[in-house]
Amino acid sequence: MTNPTLRSGLKIAQPIFDLVNNRICPDSGIDADEFWAAFAAIVERFAPRNRKLLAQREHLQSQIDQWHRANQASFNFDQYKKFLQDIDYLVPVGPDFAITPENVDPEIATQAGPQLVVPIMNARFALNAVNARWGSLYDALYGNDVISEDGGGEKAGAYNPVRGQRVIDYGRSFLDDSVPLAKGSHAHATGYQLRSGQLEVRLQDGTSTGLATPDQLVGYQGDPDSPRSILLKNNNLHIELQVDTSHHIGAEDLAGVKDIILEAALTTIMDCEDSVAAVDAEDKALAYSNWYGLISGNLQETIYRGGKSFVRSMNDDKEFLSPQEEPFKLKGRSLMFVRNVGHLMTNPGILYADDLEVPEGIMDGMITSLISLQDLNRTNQYNNSDSGSIYIVKPKMHGPAEVAFTNDLFDAIEDALGLARHTIKVGIMDEERRTSVNLKECIRAAKERTVFINTGFLDRTGDEIHTSMEAGPFALKADLKAMPWISAYEDQNVDVGLACGLKGKAQIGKGMWAVPDNMADMMHIKIGHPRAGANTAWVPSPTAATLHAMHYHQVGVASLQGQLRERVPANVDDILTIPLLGDTHLSGQQIQRELDNNAQGLLGYVVRWVEQGVGCSKVPDINNVGLMEDRATLRISSQHMANWLYHGVCSKEQVLETLQRMAKVVDGQNAGDTDYVPMSPNYAESIAFQAACDLVFKGIEQPSGYTEPLLHQYRLMAKDKGQ
Repeated sequence: MTNPTLRSGLKIAQPIFDLVNNRICPDSGIDADEFWAAFAAIVERFAPRNRKLLAQREHLQSQIDQWHRANQASFNFDQYKKFLQDIDYLVPVGPDFAITPENVDPEIATQAGPQLVVPIMNARFALNAVNARWGSLYDALYGNDVISEDGGGEKAGAYNPVRGQRVIDYGRSFLDDSVPLAKGSHAHATGYQLRSGQLEVRLQDGTSTGLATPDQLVGYQGDPDSPRSILLKNNNLHIELQVDTSHHIGAEDLAGVKDIILEAALTTIMDCEDSVAAVDAEDKALAYSNWYGLISGNLQETIYRGGKSFVRSMNDDKEFLSPQEEPFKLKGRSLMFVRNVGHLMTNPGILYADDLEVPEGIMDGMITSLISLQDLNRTNQYNNSDSGSIYIVKPKMHGPAEVAFTNDLFDAIEDALGLARHTIKVGIMDEERRTSVNLKECIRAAKERTVFINTGFLDRTGDEIHTSMEAGPFALKADLKAMPWISAYEDQNVDVGLACGLKGKAQIGKGMWAVPDNMADMMHIKIGHPRAGANTAWVPSPTAATLHAMHYHQVGVASLQGQLRERVPANVDDILTIPLLGDTHLSGQQIQRELDNNAQGLLGYVVRWVEQGVGCSKVPDINNVGLMEDRATLRISSQHMANWLYHGVCSKEQVLETLQRMAKVVDGQNAGDTDYVPMSPNYAESIAFQAACDLVFKGIEQPSGYTEPLLHQYRLMAKDKGQ
């Protein structure tokens, strides 16, 4: 750190100090010196406790490793479970309870719909996400493989009327399913108008009809006799029919409908964690600056496209008249969470006693909450939380004690900022094994704050492998997804969430669809998330949010959750069953194919992270299919390779040869990127390649199998070289 500013015993890097003192504090109504004094006091109080929790992780891991080494030849599940209870890895389950968060916005508590997760350091992505509250169904369908290109339905080139008609037909079918008419079909509508507060629909046969459920009409824009917009509602989600006969689509439509707009991304997680590469003060200042811009409503980004430029900013609210002609507004933007960093990492942006780096999670909690004061004070352009809450997702917590630490930290932040108790709400990521098997007690530790629990297969599997590294070689990655432990994990997340009273108060979420160019499969598969009882699930893009929103019209999640509450809960014993390779014999070809797949994905992600500072991107897999990847995908790949190497499924020489060969493949896949730094043929000089090797060959010694320590180390090296 060069030329830090000293405040209250802290050494603060200039980018962070200037942002907080010159912009955030003045807009938040907080004296900057008082803020830094409170910050220092919180660090002094919580940093030692943070270190003890991390030490406890390592102590438990050491005990588990020793147990597996001593019992590998004669594994007994009952003895294993008792051992986990004896060392307090598996804690006693207390009496039933219900969460009690107050002032929770309806997008979280009572609406069910898609959730976006975007890297906060990318302003364009962040703006696209926050504006994805509403999405064009026609655009989403036309540009993706949901609509077939067979028989003249190609999407390339200028507007294709054959494809356009298929889109319109799909949209009308969706309307018939979601907001059906009393008779006939929306496909035969020739006009929409309001009569005495009711929707009247003219049909091709000359008759008129209304909605099968009249109160699904909730608003309109324009003249009741010739509305330009009709607002409908199903399963607590809005559908807007836009009518414009002068538009090239509306002009050819029987009813003049130019588009169907869906309420899509109800919530968005602005991510400071797995999808970003933030390793120093400069990076953190950018992350905080973008959160500040989002909360203030002033974030803008100039977009250059086709030789032209335009400025993207946050959407205004949408204005309507009710059927009784009373004006009202609907939010034009997604409700935002901010995902802070977990407990593991520190950051050189702020130093405290003896020049120790401040725990990054504490830094995030203090500064993102400080920024959010603008929203609570209503000094910003747009409200985020109408209910007066701050929403923070806290990842990678291991067990109830770590959730309790977060709860106490948020208490202290509230006191420092003059906030009422439990203003800061928490989203608990159920992505670590010790959290999964103790989920009820984790929720209890923050029961007044909890508004979100979410599963994550990739991180959860990475931790599964690392925790049981000594137990034996793990199954193929594809087989892991089909084994009993993962379905029990996913089911228990819903079971425990419902048992703890999350229905109607909080989100029960599911993970990401990772293939953004394959929307047809997403439409067939991802409906499984609302059918599982999840009232939100992650999507990789605004387009995916619009398409996934249709699933929540098909599935009434609130009603389904009431039914699921009565089923037999998933068994924690199934979750504790270690998904090992066991007696399965793998051929040499199978082993090499798995290594190739792991190595290619690992290298494709690491090279962009280390050399370019890209924390989340669409990385081509070994078959050139673009997959959305972040650190969670890297964690499972590196731990899986480390596990096989440790247990002799493969050799170090084989792994190194695989990494070098796949590096050439990745270099070829990125040949069109002018900013790309090739890894081959000079592997020893490639910072990214050395990082990838360390992630595998030093994978066992990484804390909980996390990739952050090595990634940060090598990214700082690359930045020092000016890359």
